[in-house]
Amino acid sequence: MKPVQSPLAVPGATRNVSARKTAENHLAQMEGKYRGLLEAAPDAMVVVNENGEIVLLNVQAEKQFGYHRDELIGQKVTNIIPKGFAERLVADGLRTAAEALAQQIGTGIELIGRRKDRSEFPMELMLSPHQSAEGILVTAAIRDITTRKSAEAQLRQAQKMEVIGQLTGGMAHDFNNLLGIIIGNLDILRDLRKDDKEADELTRDALEAALRGADLTHRLLAFARQQPLRPQSVDVNELISAITRLMSRTLGENIVINFNQKPDIWPVVVDSAQLESCIVNLATNARDAMPKGGKLLIATTNQTLDADYVAWQPDLAAGDYVRIEVSDTGTGMSPQVKERIFEPFYTTKEQGKGTGLGLSMVFGFIKQSGGHISVYSEPGIGTTFRLYLPRATDVSAAAAEPAATEALLPGTGETVLVVEDNDALRHVVLRQIKDFGYRVLEADGATAALVILESEKVDLIFTDIVMPGDIDGITLAQRAVIRQPNLKIVLTSGFPDPRIISGFGAIASSVLLLSKPYRKDKLAAVLRQALDQ
Repeated sequence: MKPVQSPLAVPGATRNVSARKTAENHLAQMEGKYRGLLEAAPDAMVVVNENGEIVLLNVQAEKQFGYHRDELIGQKVTNIIPKGFAERLVADGLRTAAEALAQQIGTGIELIGRRKDRSEFPMELMLSPHQSAEGILVTAAIRDITTRKSAEAQLRQAQKMEVIGQLTGGMAHDFNNLLGIIIGNLDILRDLRKDDKEADELTRDALEAALRGADLTHRLLAFARQQPLRPQSVDVNELISAITRLMSRTLGENIVINFNQKPDIWPVVVDSAQLESCIVNLATNARDAMPKGGKLLIATTNQTLDADYVAWQPDLAAGDYVRIEVSDTGTGMSPQVKERIFEPFYTTKEQGKGTGLGLSMVFGFIKQSGGHISVYSEPGIGTTFRLYLPRATDVSAAAAEPAATEALLPGTGETVLVVEDNDALRHVVLRQIKDFGYRVLEADGATAALVILESEKVDLIFTDIVMPGDIDGITLAQRAVIRQPNLKIVLTSGFPDPRIISGFGAIASSVLLLSKPYRKDKLAAVLRQALDQ
């Protein structure tokens, strides 16, 4: 049998071993020289030779990619960055002179990094070339930019929702004026043809359709954060307890509802009716996601959001919040669906099964109330919505709009100045107010109204808030009160905000708001209430 030769006895083996040892010595010297610098760096640092092999890395790189350094030293850099980029890096960069690479110094390159467990993450790569005894080496500073990318995505989404909100708010305002004309004329027509059953039936059907349209514009305004709210102090646990008792009968026997309420929940000041609607909307969506039944969990707790949490939420302030959590065990959502669920008219339900405005209304109401909403969902596991409402420091309730009454409240000859730039709507309102028994004056804008106030004694000014020109309805009312201090004020708009009355100082309590579109009896009630104060 021929004896096995040792490597040293093989021709050329001595030279190979010697070269390897020389390289190892150089590597050891270089590692000793640069180790301290690499370990002090806050980012992952990886040094690659001209063959695309990793020759050095720091602890941050180990943590970031999930490898021990012994698993990467001597391995191709393609293990941690995309193969195509790595090959181009070797071909175009590492085998050229250091001067050719210098132009890439300080330039961040965004790539997808790959961890040991094959999971991927966005990263930013910055290259720095160096000429060494072993050839050209490139040091790559690698930063995980997952958090930054997430923040950028949230900011883009918030900006997109803001733009959509502005568009839908403007559309809803115009629709409210159109619906106001339709509803107002139908109310008048119905009174004129009381004895005609066929006409009464036709006008009733038309009114119902117009009011459904008004409800849709209300939902659009809710998304645009421009809906009229009636905030009041609310006990969240009590409100949700009442809702769950009702929902247990409407969601179906195959849906199990659990309400986990923490004691001593902080007070919040919100529109209770809108909050109820939010909870019902979320519960209804949960039911639809559990066609074969499942569990619906509603939980409340107090939570303080710190600066670190709100740093990634563009429109959220740090502070104390009441968190309402609504979870289901349904089908869950894909990332693509989750990204769009709050957009108006977006729905995954089949045609005719929904308007796509339910979740957009929830989003708008929570934002308008100074809160925040987040969603977590996984396909096949379920969905969790978390609503954050700010803790109330002032629990005094705002005055609600006057309720509609069955009998129209008549006027007694008082003078009402109607200011409305929409001609058709102004004519309807004039006709209705005259029918109530008031003396009526009209103006198509603020300038004309101020001229009338110089020569006419007026008991009440009924003005739209949004009007063309430099003077809106609020400014007009403020100037009108200076001219006639005893003047009563009723403001109307498609999206009146109760907070605007604070600008009227001492007379704020006598300023009333009426949301468009409104019925004839609601208009009569608010005029009478304002004049009788």
